[in-house]
Amino acid sequence: MSANIIDGKAISAAVKEQVRDEIARDKLTVGLAVVIVGDDPASRVYVNNKKKACEFCGIKSYEYALPAETTQEELLELVDTLNADKNVNGILVQLPLPKHLDEKAVIERISPNKDVDAFHESNVGRIMIGNYSFLPCTPAGCMELIHSTGVEVAGKECVVIGRSNIVGKPMAMLLLHENGTVTVCHSKTHDLAEVCRRADILVAAVGRPNFVTADMVKPGAVVIDVGINRLDNGKLCGDVKFDEVSEVAGWITPVPGGVGPMTIAMLMRNTVTAARIQK
Repeated sequence: MSANIIDGKAISAAVKEQVRDEIARDKLTVGLAVVIVGDDPASRVYVNNKKKACEFCGIKSYEYALPAETTQEELLELVDTLNADKNVNGILVQLPLPKHLDEKAVIERISPNKDVDAFHESNVGRIMIGNYSFLPCTPAGCMELIHSTGVEVAGKECVVIGRSNIVGKPMAMLLLHENGTVTVCHSKTHDLAEVCRRADILVAAVGRPNFVTADMVKPGAVVIDVGINRLDNGKLCGDVKFDEVSEVAGWITPVPGGVGPMTIAMLMRNTVTAARIQK
C-alpha cells in the first residue's frame, strides 16, 4: 500500500485564487509590508515567494530590506511607522533576525491587528481560547491539508512532535478546537515511537531530517511533515523519512511541495482578514 500524496501546491493555489477573487469581487485595497534584516539566503527566498504571491492575489507588497547592522531602535521605529500607515494592513518581520536584535520586542511592537503572522502575545492568547482573527500561517496551512484528505479531526488521536511557539503549540490548539485528542511530544517524551504509533493524525515539526521512520507510524495515518531541512548534499528533506513512511501512511505531505506553499497562501488570507478588520 502506498500513501495518497497531499498536494500542497495545488491546495495553496486554490486558496490564493479564492483570495484573489475575494479582493477583486469586493474591490478591496490590501497592502502587506515585509521587513527583512540582513541577507540570510533562506529568508530572501521566502520574501521573494511572498512577493510573488502578493502579486498574484492583487495585494500591494511593500518590502523593507535593511542592512544586517540595523539597530533595535531603527527597526522598532520602522515598525511604528508601518503601524501608523493606513496603506499597510499586514506587517511581517522575517525571522530569524540577526543575533543582536530582540525578536520578542519586535513582535510585541507590531499592532495585533496587523500581526498577520499571529505571533503577538495577544493573538497567541486568542488562539488559546478560540476567539481569534488570525491563525499562525503554518499551522493553519496544516489544517487545510488535513481537511483536504476528508479525514475528520473530531475524536481522532492526534500527535504533534515539537512544541515551538510558531508551529507545535498552536498546531495542538487547532486540533483541539476541532475536537481531536491531542498529545504534544518533545525531546523529553518517553518512548516517543510508541506515542506516535497511536496517532491517526501525526504532525512532525521537530526540525530534524528524516526523524520519523516507518516504525513510528500507524498504518493508514495522516502524516503532515512541517520540517524543511537541507542535507549535506544540498537536497531538501522533511522531518519524515518519506520513502519508507509513505508505504505505511494513508496520507502524507511531500517536502518540498507540501506544507511550504500553504504557509504563504495562509499569509495572503490573513492579510485580507486584517484589511477587513481595519476597514
